[in-house]
Amino acid sequence: MKVLMFGRGVIATIYGWALERAGHDVEFYVRPGRAAAYGDAIDLDLLDTRRRVRGQRIAGKWPVRYRETLAPDHDFDLIVLSVPHHRFTEAAAFLAPRIGNATVLVFGNLWAEPLTAIGDLPLDQLAWGFPQAGGSFGEDGVLRGTVLPSVVFGTFGPPPTTRERAVRRMFRDAGFRLREQPDFRGWLWIHFVSGAGLQAQGLRLGSLSKLAGATADLREALRTSRELLPLLEARGVDLKRHRGSLRQFHIPTWLTAPALAWMTAHFAPVRMSFETHSDPEAQEPRETCRDVLAEARRLGVATPRLEAAEPNFACEGKRKS
Repeated sequence: MKVLMFGRGVIATIYGWALERAGHDVEFYVRPGRAAAYGDAIDLDLLDTRRRVRGQRIAGKWPVRYRETLAPDHDFDLIVLSVPHHRFTEAAAFLAPRIGNATVLVFGNLWAEPLTAIGDLPLDQLAWGFPQAGGSFGEDGVLRGTVLPSVVFGTFGPPPTTRERAVRRMFRDAGFRLREQPDFRGWLWIHFVSGAGLQAQGLRLGSLSKLAGATADLREALRTSRELLPLLEARGVDLKRHRGSLRQFHIPTWLTAPALAWMTAHFAPVRMSFETHSDPEAQEPRETCRDVLAEARRLGVATPRLEAAEPNFACEGKRKS
């Protein structure tokens, strides 16, 4: 397939690399002027766990191609749209008149109603997925991250279309295991509030990386996420359909927090997933916590732990002292 990664973010880069290694023709769409600034190669330092539990280290320069324009008559088969949730509306509006005959893979989290957030993107040309990789670009320009062995795909009731099956096949052929979520809306929102609990504690400490190995802070993160489950019910999520995803919240935190602390300190794939999120000024964690708290207030759902953490994400930039 001919694939266009929208932007040169962490997820676009990691999966663009994986898809190109599997034989696909990959390019990146970037804003005008960015291609020259980025240069013609990306420095990678990845832990790829698709074939080995402890992972295979991938390091070196990956030559890439950029484009700064996108006309509707392009010949891309797939456009991968993976942007922070608070930038999704803008990105969807930009792509809507430019997708041509391509399938667009919405590849990330959303807190808005998914079928509303897409705006004018044609529903019959969309596929829905969620990455299981992460990392960050360091000050030296190196992308350090982890590639986990599975990718999540979802639907909103009907079975996958021909386009959606083709996207799934492409990722499977690239060495990823597929996980299916028939209630993708509910699954996304469960993942979102799980992240809000972690991000609230990470912002209190300075960054998510400081949660690695911190049993007491991880316990508080789990409790914060657990208190947000009534918010999901208020938004219409049937929690009974997601017992597997919610199992961690039904086990006492005196058991789950030490286990999570051990994994974040000693199991390399999980440890790196935390350690690479070390930017104290990252915007997405603040936007996540702000949006969840705003929705809880709108629906009248009590969230005392998240409210107590509000001083750490209410302002732009660095947290309040």
